[in-house]
Amino acid sequence: MTETTFAAIVLAAGKGTRMRSALPKVLHAIANRPMIGHVLGALAPLQPARTVVVVAPGMDAVSELVAPAESAVQAEQKGTADAVAAARQQLDGFAGDVLVLYGDAPLVTPATLQALLEARRRAPRPVAVVVGMRPPDPGPYGRLVAGPDGALEAIVEALDCTPDQRAIGLCNSGLMAVDATHLFPLLDRIGTENAKGERYLTDLVAVARREGLSCRYVEAPADELLGVNSRAELAAAEAVMQARLRRQAMEDGVTFVAPETVFLSADTKIGRDTIIGPFVVFGPEVEIGEGVQVPAFCHLAGARIGDRSIIGPFARLRPGAALAPDVHIGNFVEVKNSRLESGVKANHLAYIGDSNVGAETNVGAGAITCNYDGVEKFRTEIGKSVFVGTNVSMVAPLNVGDGAILAAGSVITGDVPADAMAIGRGQQVTKPGRAKEWRARRRQARHRGKN
Repeated sequence: MTETTFAAIVLAAGKGTRMRSALPKVLHAIANRPMIGHVLGALAPLQPARTVVVVAPGMDAVSELVAPAESAVQAEQKGTADAVAAARQQLDGFAGDVLVLYGDAPLVTPATLQALLEARRRAPRPVAVVVGMRPPDPGPYGRLVAGPDGALEAIVEALDCTPDQRAIGLCNSGLMAVDATHLFPLLDRIGTENAKGERYLTDLVAVARREGLSCRYVEAPADELLGVNSRAELAAAEAVMQARLRRQAMEDGVTFVAPETVFLSADTKIGRDTIIGPFVVFGPEVEIGEGVQVPAFCHLAGARIGDRSIIGPFARLRPGAALAPDVHIGNFVEVKNSRLESGVKANHLAYIGDSNVGAETNVGAGAITCNYDGVEKFRTEIGKSVFVGTNVSMVAPLNVGDGAILAAGSVITGDVPADAMAIGRGQQVTKPGRAKEWRARRRQARHRGKN
């Protein structure tokens, strides 16, 4: 938690032309969470007093997503200084620090934001502090020009750099903390004398220095300050985030057999001593208990898995799947919107949808719940210790009592009482010798056809 009050301005008005998408840039996802969601998530532990997200006209979807954070509209895109100025009304009279972030920089961490705020408050309290980085390729980034005493003298955009300035490896990340009492007066003094003819937020440093105000910088790792402006950069940010999520999970006691092949969501929760095999994909809202095994090629989304369960390989758990401890889900089994109690086994080629399955029930290979009639969905209630045979189709709505047996190959359309056996299939007829006669007739017919 920070020591004093601060507000945050998150710039999110960029159209993302290079993304070639109808979706606002900050809504593109990293680890199944919109980029701006990661930025707001990094802010949350620091507890900002106010958060204002600057959007472009028509970006209602962004405003809805970030609520209860306030939104401000940048009517025209005239540069980053103009974007920050769009939050003037929301922060009128605010006293404290103002943290400026970018909605398309999803990898920033709370620790870096905390370090930025602490540097702003450190005596002799510079009016502004900028986060610098040293990327492998500094080419497109603005350069931080420091004085002999280490103070920040100016930020020069890449297009406006002299040859000597382009040789500087210390680059601007865009993150900045500014004294709220000086922020908007300094913004008002920023002009458009640059290659693009825009009002750059970075010029705030030079304006402040001309007025005798001090500015400083802090450094942070370049890989958490990457901005996303293209699909390629989106993929690069995804790779960084996945590596971060995997590393944290392993530090928390999870085993990944082949970490680089596992893909997590930002909200994935996995208990200790769980083993995740290769090529497992976690969609949003997955919670896994302790001591669980998830072998290769499983896809999980919106599922809760109890302790010591075994899932897969080649299993799919869809939203609403809730598995108690000690459940076994095998290869090519799909579970959707269903509760499976402790000890349930469905080891092969089954579909369980919109169902409740009682403890110790066994679901045989090829068994399915027929939960959809083309118009509505219906539930199947299966009791405890039920044996569902191979290739049984259970047509919902349906209730199967405790201890019942559903015979292999049956189509079950009516309720089954406890401890009953239900058989719903055609009667077998065996005709001795008929196979031999059939083959002889087929050979004769083929012979006549050749002649």
